[in-house]
Order: sequence, then structure tokens, then C-alpha cells
Amino acid sequence: MRLLAAVALIVIPVWAQQIEVSASQVWTDTKIDVRPGDSITITADGSLRPMQGNPISPAGAPRGFRDLLKSYPVNESGLGALIGRIGSTDVSQPFAVGAKKDLQVRRVGRLFLGINFTSESLQGSYQAKVEFTVRGPEKAGVPSYRLPDVTAAMIDRIPRRVSDADGNPGDNTNFVVIGAERDVLDAFKEAGWVQVDKDTKAALLNGLVETLKKQSYVEMPMSVLTLFGRPQDYGLAHAEPVTVVMQRHHLRLWKAPFKAGAHEVWIGAATHDIGFDRDNRPGKKITHKIDPDVDVEREFVGRSLDETGLIAKKTYVVPSDPSKEARTATGATFHSDGRMLVIYLAPPTAGAK
Repeated sequence: MRLLAAVALIVIPVWAQQIEVSASQVWTDTKIDVRPGDSITITADGSLRPMQGNPISPAGAPRGFRDLLKSYPVNESGLGALIGRIGSTDVSQPFAVGAKKDLQVRRVGRLFLGINFTSESLQGSYQAKVEFTVRGPEKAGVPSYRLPDVTAAMIDRIPRRVSDADGNPGDNTNFVVIGAERDVLDAFKEAGWVQVDKDTKAALLNGLVETLKKQSYVEMPMSVLTLFGRPQDYGLAHAEPVTVVMQRHHLRLWKAPFKAGAHEVWIGAATHDIGFDRDNRPGKKITHKIDPDVDVEREFVGRSLDETGLIAKKTYVVPSDPSKEARTATGATFHSDGRMLVIYLAPPTAGAK
């Protein structure tokens, strides 16, 4: 009986392929297309040779202090680590692989494997094996979810603009996420967004901790803005460590004082910092300059969440008084088509990446 039980625990791959991942390029196309429901195990061996120092294994080399000035595709992994991603768009989120990675696939896409580096001189390659232990259905039907109605009347309960501490109107509110708080935060994390520090004191402490850990700091705080008479509940950023001071995708989230049926409603205001600009408020000197086409950032938020496979549906609602042209609280102009993007999270049991 014990022998039979042990045999039952053995997982036999249904399909496997060997891939050479060379250090001559950041990404290697595996020519493998994955689909929802796939269970994959990626294992790797081999070594890379840096210009100086010891050979590097697929787990990667520990990051040194000079690495704080470099931006790697996967910030939490070391130099030369084996990494992966599904898809090749600007919102395809890289993930750590190392010597072994078990992956549950949520979305259709091409699997890429790569090396965690930017411009370092590395030589050699890793030998990776991609094993499918379960294959998802070739033509999976679209899941049917019972989703609440988000109407124009509901959207009209949301102020069109956020405000600064002095009550000056600022950025547009431009998207809504329907889902429980924990699920909303998990979805953004899966999409590569990080929660920023709430104040400068926290930023100094966390920046020190990240330096001691020899990782790059990306959680730089953002200014406090208000909606429904209170500050944002969360600030999130999507940025590379080296460029975070000057440019980054960022958004603020507020929990709405009402629900869509039994579901929580989260209001977002997203803009893209692209540099620095003059702050026209009294006593202020400089601020971040945003991309004036704020709809581009709204779409970036939607596409980044869509890539996670955690989204049931996306749609748009036009409020009765859309904000199409305005100025931020700092005096910069921006424009929009005025639509609100509505993002419905899928139930948490829909699968895991």
C-alpha cells in the first residue's frame, strides 16, 4: 500500500522541451505558446561567466552596492538570474525563475526566458527544461461571471477631479476597480505595481533598508491628494529603479463610500510622470510633469491588470459631465476623452499564475 501511495504522488510530464538561454541577449523566445490551465515546471543548470568574479548560476549572483545604480528586469533577483515572462508587450511582467519555478498559467501568450541583466558583459548560457505537467484546454470557453452593473448614475457619484491639500482641483478620476480590497491590491502587485511609502520619513527608512539589502528602491512617496474629503487609501507606482525620481507610472486609490451590489468599488486617478515642471502654486518651485494625454495612462493601468489573467471584464462608462480639458493643481494642462474605465476582478478561485 505504501508503494502504491508513493507511485501515485509521481507527476509524469505530458510534454517537455529543452531551451538554451544565452547571455548574448536579454530574452530568448522559447517558441512555446502557453494557455490558461497549463501547469509548468521550469528547471535550469549551467553557468555564466562575468568579466570579473565567480561563475553565476541560474539563481543569480548577490547584488552589490553598485547594482543600486542599475535597473534589472526583475529587481528582486540577482545579476544573471534566470527570469521569464509571458508575452512581449510593454506590460508583460517579468518574473523570477532561478534554478526551478513551478508556474500556473492564467493567460494565453508566448513564453520567453531571459537573463537578469542590462549591459553587463556576461558569457555562456543556461540549459533550461520546460515541462508541462498539465495542459489547459485548447479552446477554453470564456468564464461566465455574475458581475454587478456599474451605471452612469453610479459613476456620477464620483467627483471628476481629485484635490490637493488647499482644495485646488487636480487630476481626473479615470478608472474604477470592482473587487475586495485584498484582491485589488494583489492584482496590482501581480501586474508589477508597488505600494509607495506614505511619507518622507518612511521613504528614508525604507531606502536605507533596501540599500542594506542591496536592492534598488522604487517605493518613493507621492504627494497626498484627496477625494470624498479624504487622502488616498493607497498610492501605487510602476517604475524602474533608475528612473523613479524623474518618471514613473503612478496612481492613487480611494475606497468609494458606496458599493456596486455587494462588491466594493475602488476609484483610481492615474497619471504618468515624464519629467519635471514648474509648480505654479504659491511658495512652490518644482513638481513632476505629467503626460498631458492622461488617457494613455488609464489604458496602461487596464492593460497591465489584464496581463495578470485576474480580470473578468473591462468596459467604459461616460459620466454626464466628463472632464475633457483641465489643469492639474500645479497648473499643467491635460486632456482626456472623459470616459471612466471600469475593471471587474475575476473571482479569486479563477486560478493562479
